[in-house]
Amino acid sequence: MKTSRFTDGQIIAILKQAEAGTPVPELCREHGMSSASFYKWRASGEPPFQYPLRLPPA
Repeated sequence: MKTSRFTDGQIIAILKQAEAGTPVPELCREHGMSSASFYKWRASGEPPFQYPLRLPPA
């Protein structure tokens, strides 16, 4: 299986930029990726990493 050009941190940052209101076509041009990749990451429902981003409150 081919490895991703983007690290987990980069994917998270790109998705957060989109949530903040940056248009998807602009993000794709800026990062040199296809819009299909972006929508695949967003639709997957689970991040492409194994550790939790946020710990539950104690």
